[in-house]
Amino acid sequence: MKKFINNPDVVVDEMVEGFLYAHGDRIRKLDEARTLVRADAPVKGKVGIVTGGGSGHKPSFIGYIGKGMLDAVAVGEIFTSPPPGAVYEAIKATDGGKGVLLLLGNYAGDVMNFDMAAELARGEGIEVEQSIATDDVGSGFKDDKSKRRGVVGEFLIWKMTGAMAERGEGLSEVKRIADKVNQNTRTMGVAISPCTVPAAGRPTFTLADDEMEVGVGHHGEPGLKREELRPVDEIVDMLCAEVIPDLPFEAGDEVVTLINGLGATPQLELYIANRRLFKNVTDKGIRIYRALVGEFFTALEMAGFSITLCRLDDELKELLDAEAYTPYFTQAGR
Repeated sequence: MKKFINNPDVVVDEMVEGFLYAHGDRIRKLDEARTLVRADAPVKGKVGIVTGGGSGHKPSFIGYIGKGMLDAVAVGEIFTSPPPGAVYEAIKATDGGKGVLLLLGNYAGDVMNFDMAAELARGEGIEVEQSIATDDVGSGFKDDKSKRRGVVGEFLIWKMTGAMAERGEGLSEVKRIADKVNQNTRTMGVAISPCTVPAAGRPTFTLADDEMEVGVGHHGEPGLKREELRPVDEIVDMLCAEVIPDLPFEAGDEVVTLINGLGATPQLELYIANRRLFKNVTDKGIRIYRALVGEFFTALEMAGFSITLCRLDDELKELLDAEAYTPYFTQAGR
């Protein structure tokens, strides 16, 4: 294992310390737990937006704390769910009087710990709702979407839900948007090399030089299948053949597309993939409203990428275009 670390047991704490040195003007850490919140939290009259998960996915999750997106993040160890206490403190720190929405991926540890935290908060009279992302086509069958994982589609949920909360809408309306984005979002990824968790010191899986893992998750989970590596145009065609029919996305739809690098794939290659994604989508009569390319939700140094489509309507387009100000995603209102 070759990494720029000091001690595998303290990488998350040292990362948080360095993150706050860079962004401490707008994000602070709670004294009670390893939970990061907006410096101005709680925002009075605004639904609090809380998420969290294992570290190792930078810029997710903490990179999206700020106006128009997340109010707080409970920080877990590498690829490990944050403890209930950290989520509970996040809820208390972000309740501005209109309740708190918990957004999480569909991982067993996250679901259990967030459930426990929600119950603790409700016991203190705080209104709490949850929305669970399930955009990963590669992790479950179409007829049982409840078993699918949430992956980079969560970024779109954070963006549009955060914008809705910033308007001052009520908790039920903000949750409705989170569920709506999730229902209209599909993702699938491919990897050509694994990541290495510092504490484990070994790769999460192995691949031959001429192999790729198809349908891989952002923890290096096994995908749908293992295949011989092919040119990127063929790989994008294969991913589109799984993602587009799954919703299904159809002629006349309008979408935001997202190419997400998993940590060790150069932007050059991501844009080549985006070139082919554009052709796949537009050839089917689907209009691309916006195309996002970059590293939004990574898996340490895993080489690979995923494609995501989210079907939009006028309501979602307005939320997607709304102002956001976070360390890793900032845009003026469009």
